[in-house]
Amino acid sequence: MTPAREERLLTPAFLVLIATGTCYFTAFGMVVPVLPRFVEGPLGGGDVAVGITFGAFGLGAVALRPVAGRIGDRSGRKVLILAGALIAALASATYFLVDGVALLVLARMAQGVGEAAFWVGIATSVADLTPEARRGEGMSYFSVALYTGTAFGPVIGELVLDSGGYDRVWLVATALFGAAALLGLGCPNVRPPSTGEARGRFFPRAAYVPGAVLFLGICGIVGFSAFVPLYGEDLGLDDVSIVFLVFGVVTLAIRLFGARLPDRLGPLRAISFAMLGIAGGLAVIAAWSSVVGLFVGTVVMAIGVAFLYPGAMTLALMGVPEHQRASVVGAVSMCFDLAGAIGALTLGVIASLSGDRGVFVGGAVLSVIALVVLRSGLDPRVHEHGAAARADEELHEPEITS
Repeated sequence: MTPAREERLLTPAFLVLIATGTCYFTAFGMVVPVLPRFVEGPLGGGDVAVGITFGAFGLGAVALRPVAGRIGDRSGRKVLILAGALIAALASATYFLVDGVALLVLARMAQGVGEAAFWVGIATSVADLTPEARRGEGMSYFSVALYTGTAFGPVIGELVLDSGGYDRVWLVATALFGAAALLGLGCPNVRPPSTGEARGRFFPRAAYVPGAVLFLGICGIVGFSAFVPLYGEDLGLDDVSIVFLVFGVVTLAIRLFGARLPDRLGPLRAISFAMLGIAGGLAVIAAWSSVVGLFVGTVVMAIGVAFLYPGAMTLALMGVPEHQRASVVGAVSMCFDLAGAIGALTLGVIASLSGDRGVFVGGAVLSVIALVVLRSGLDPRVHEHGAAARADEELHEPEITS
C-alpha cells in the first residue's frame, strides 16, 4: 500500500497559512518600489538614506527574531503570527505621520519587529505541517505566498500610488496587514509537546551554515530590491514595477511547478544552483547596462532565488527535533534580517561611491562567497546528505548487461 494519506501536504490548515502569508507579503511588496521614491522625493533623502531606511527594517527584525523562535517553541506558533501581523499593521499606519527620514526609520524598525514574529510563526507552522520527506516542497509552496507578494505587491503599489498618492499606498498596505491578522485567527496553533529538554541555544548550531549562506545570498537580493527602482529610471524605464513582476512571476512559477525539485536535488545542489543563478543574474545586470540586460539578469536571478529558501531551510531543519524548530527558523531568519540591515546599508554606501551598478557587482561577489561557504565542509550534514543521495541513486541505477 502507498502511504498517501500520511504524506498529504495540502491540507486545509496548510492552505490557511498560505492565504495568511499572501495577504501579509502583498502588503510588504507594495511598499518596495514606493519607498525609495518617498525617501528621495517628499523626504529629500539620497542613496544612503534609501539604504538606511531599508536596513532599519532588518535591524528591527534582528532584535526580535531569536526571541521569537524561543517564544514559538514554548507558547506555540499562532501567537507569533497574530502579533506579527498586528504590529506590522500599526507600524504601516504610522507612515501617515512621517515627515522626515528619522521617523520613517523608526517606523520601519517597528515593522521589522512585526515581520520577525510573523515569519518565524508561519514558517515554523509550515515545517510542522509538512512531512519530512517533502519539506522542500512544503517550503516551496509556502514561499508562493512570499513571491505572490513580490510579484503583484509592487504592481499594486505603483497603481495605488498613481491613483491616490503615498497616503493611499499606506492605507491599502495597512488594510492587507490587518487582513493577515484576521486570517491568522484561523491558523493552526501548533505547540510542541513539553519534553523536559532544553529548548536550544540562542543561535543553534544547525543554523550556522544555512544562515551564513542565506545572509550572503540575500544581500544581493536586497541590493536588487532597493536600487532597481532608481536604476530602472536611469535606463529610461518608466514603470519599474514590471521588473519586480517578472522577478516574482518567474520565481513563483518555479516554486509552483517545480516544488518537488529542492527535495530531489538535495540541499547541496539546490543551494549551489541558487547561488550560481543569483550571482549570474546580478553580473548580467551590472555588465549589460540596458533595459534588456536588466530583464535578462532579473530572470536569471529569479531562477536562482527560487531554490534558495527551500534549500537553506531544508538543510537547517535536517535532524532538528520538533521542540527546537522555531529556534532554528528564528536563527536562520535572523540572518535574512542581518542581510537586510547590513547589506542594505553597505550597498547604499557602495551606490554612493560607484553608482547603482556597483551594488549589483557586490551582490554577485557575495553570492560566490556563499557557494564557497556551503561547500567548505563546515556543516557535515551537507556532505552526509549528498553521499546518501548518491548511494541511493547508485542503488536504483539499472544494471547494464551485455
